[in-house]
Amino acid sequence: MTTNFAPRRFREDPDDPWWFVIDPLLILSTIAITVIGVLLVYSATRGPATDLTPADSSFLERQAFFAVAGVGLAVGVSMVPIDRLRSLASVGYVGAVVLLLGVLQFGVTVNGSQAWFRLGGFSFQPSEPAKVVLIFTLASLFSTERVGLGRLVAGLVLTLPLVVPILLQPDLGTILVYVVITAVIVLMSNISTRLIVSLFLVAVSVITLIFTSDVLADYQKSRLTVFVLDDEAVEELGEDAIRVAYNAEQSQIAIGNGGLTGQGLFNGSQTTSNLVPEQQTDFIFSVAGEELGFVGAASLLALFGVVVFRIWRASVRATDEFDRLLAVGVMGMFVFQVFQSAGMTMGIMPVTGIPMPLVSYGGSSMLTSMIALGLVLGVHKRRFDFTRT
Repeated sequence: MTTNFAPRRFREDPDDPWWFVIDPLLILSTIAITVIGVLLVYSATRGPATDLTPADSSFLERQAFFAVAGVGLAVGVSMVPIDRLRSLASVGYVGAVVLLLGVLQFGVTVNGSQAWFRLGGFSFQPSEPAKVVLIFTLASLFSTERVGLGRLVAGLVLTLPLVVPILLQPDLGTILVYVVITAVIVLMSNISTRLIVSLFLVAVSVITLIFTSDVLADYQKSRLTVFVLDDEAVEELGEDAIRVAYNAEQSQIAIGNGGLTGQGLFNGSQTTSNLVPEQQTDFIFSVAGEELGFVGAASLLALFGVVVFRIWRASVRATDEFDRLLAVGVMGMFVFQVFQSAGMTMGIMPVTGIPMPLVSYGGSSMLTSMIALGLVLGVHKRRFDFTRT
């Protein structure tokens, strides 16, 4: 898909206000989503608070800490010059591969996936920041006037050392995010239609081979298909499929309980009873649906819509092909994760355990999302770079 990309530079005006080089809408919508997310995490983890047993605030404190730290990282990343960013791409890539291989040896297993390093009371999931590394790597490789077969193959080869260790963990949900990031950046690069068609045929063949072979375990296949099966078909797949279907059903009940305006923050019956599994992480949107109702959950998605629109706007106005693909990759990551995470709780997407950016509990996810948005803010700011004459 060949595009005519002509960089545009803006000359600074001394009378421009200080906020001219930032994106207020992106910043404000991000902060709003993050605040809502912190409250939802607290509601999902506070427990049935009584006079004798006070509410558990440990998750709230950690999520708030990660949010503040993430804002600091986003600001710092947005100010790094583009040449410096590109020079760090190879270092970040090697570091990400080392961490992903290391977690297979020294990581801890949670919910059947060996994907976390644990130090004291904190956990770190290297596959989260590796998403940004993948975006960096592909944006750097494909930011040329023409992407030929050789460069396309090189990009796919560089993706494998990041994807294979995650497949061995196994973490199928994260693999899907990597696939989407790769596909979006490739499609939006200066690649010919012929290569896109060829790549699509290869992808279909690989996916068919994976599902018809023993690469995926039975429980992984059931997670991808259980949402479209009836009760009888689910029972035939075994205990894991039944458990996955039950989890999805409880999430849908919670969202249905919310109605139009919700049961009120901290008052959701499904949420306070812990009937929805992993409700502070994978199923966090069910908390929004039950306690904030259709209005609140739709407002949360609308805020994400603002974030995605501003990222898209930064990409189409970028002054550099690398910056454009950087923003496109971040946009693909956010769109897929939000759609998948929300859709999973409503029974319209597979149960893959993908966190909702800025909302789900977890430091790795929060910091990665903030860093990614910091990169987009940097893309927006660099539009206004100029050379004094």
